[in-house]
Amino acid sequence: MRQKVFLSGLILMGFITSSITGCKEEKSTAASAFYYWKTTFLLDKAQTALLKDGAGDQLYLRLFDVIWDEQQKDVRPNAVISINQDIRQFHIVPVIYITNKTFEKLTPDQLVPLAEKVNKLINEITVQNKITYQWVQIDCDWTTGTKNRYFAFLEAFKQLNKKQLEATIRLHQIKYADRTGIPPVDKGLLMFYNMGKISANLKQRNSIYNPTDASKYISYLPTYQLPLDIALPLFSWTIQIREGKVIQLYGKIGLKELSDRNNFQQIAQSKVYKANKSFYLSGLYIKENDLFKLENVDTKQLNLAAKQLSKHLAHLENRNIIYYELSTVAASALEAKDIKEVSAHF
Repeated sequence: MRQKVFLSGLILMGFITSSITGCKEEKSTAASAFYYWKTTFLLDKAQTALLKDGAGDQLYLRLFDVIWDEQQKDVRPNAVISINQDIRQFHIVPVIYITNKTFEKLTPDQLVPLAEKVNKLINEITVQNKITYQWVQIDCDWTTGTKNRYFAFLEAFKQLNKKQLEATIRLHQIKYADRTGIPPVDKGLLMFYNMGKISANLKQRNSIYNPTDASKYISYLPTYQLPLDIALPLFSWTIQIREGKVIQLYGKIGLKELSDRNNFQQIAQSKVYKANKSFYLSGLYIKENDLFKLENVDTKQLNLAAKQLSKHLAHLENRNIIYYELSTVAASALEAKDIKEVSAHF
């Protein structure tokens, strides 16, 4: 009798152990990567080290944009990248940004020619720079009015390119997937930022990331019909406010510029700064009493975003967590351990 109880105990322990092991095996293994979005590719030592140590040299590299030229009444490439260093050490995913206006203007019979042109330019750039790649990412904020043409372009491009294809997905395209549709690609890239309202209200929540606005979208994630990589924000911007109205949004004005006490004064330990005088800053006109609201995302907020998001994602092996982007001031303030800590939540 004691032998039977002992054997039963062993069987039960074995079942528990295998169940725990099985749960561990189901956990996603996320890899870190960076975007690089400038038109000239040249990394400094700090960026090279962060890319290597924090992301294993995984780089999503924007090669060019595709825009609609009103004068020519045709599409054309814009902001084509200039690569000024040997790039063969990096694991590159080419990224192409296409304006939604492109698909508003094109007719259905122009979509295959567009796919041919995009594929041709990708191959020219990658061959010239000895880049080998297995994936291409297309970035386009399509709408219900352009989805059919955009999706047809994606299908045509994939047939030509013969590589794995990924498309960026905005939060509204997750929430309203029944209207915006699911792009015909191998994987999606969820852009987990730019979720709030850009407002002159000084108490308005951070429009880059805040958990309140994020909660309006993430409950729709488990039913989304594409495996998803994740893009997290590594950037800041400043909202210029004059007489209660938003004047402009600047990526080039940050904490360094706003901390100059000759030009600005901080309002009550907030992230709002007031111009002391009228002057020009890097060619930008600033009027006395203009307000500048700084919005950024630090490591604490990145970890909060990762925790919030990871709870709602469907299981995926080998998920990529891509940080936008490598050349920002925010990225320069991070170390490899910070990136790994955030990515570990997935």
